[in-house]
Amino acid sequence: MYPDTTPQTASAGAGLSEAQAETEARRIIADAYRPTAYRDDTAVPTHGDTPPVTQPGRPPMSRGATDASVLMLAGGATTAMVGGTAAVLMYVSQFADPVVCGLVFGAPTALVLALARLAARAKPAPDVHHHYEGPVYQDRRNVHSRTTGVWAKTNNHQ
Repeated sequence: MYPDTTPQTASAGAGLSEAQAETEARRIIADAYRPTAYRDDTAVPTHGDTPPVTQPGRPPMSRGATDASVLMLAGGATTAMVGGTAAVLMYVSQFADPVVCGLVFGAPTALVLALARLAARAKPAPDVHHHYEGPVYQDRRNVHSRTTGVWAKTNNHQ
């Protein structure tokens, strides 16, 4: 069905002469060192209508997304290390109770999380300073609105 890929047996006495073998070896070596890529070093135009090309590597992300992904990778690695340590300890001891191991490894994690939440709540409120130049008018009226009906109708009352 596929004659190009069907293996064929070599006939007896079909060896190459010295000259043919050397020519074939040079051809194989030349094919091995043939360049497989081409780099165009001409200057790139400053503007044009060519669409952007996807670059290799991680796609561009916002700073917040990058920070979040790094935190997730670090958390995953930490979880894997703690779980692996617990698994090795249970295997080596041959009588370790999984509940006890969970408590021993979970207690420091719970303590760290509780301390982090406490520290986040304990920081003082920031000082707010406003600096104005010229006359300043402060309007401290409250607006109470009520929206009713199938079609929204807003009535604002002071």
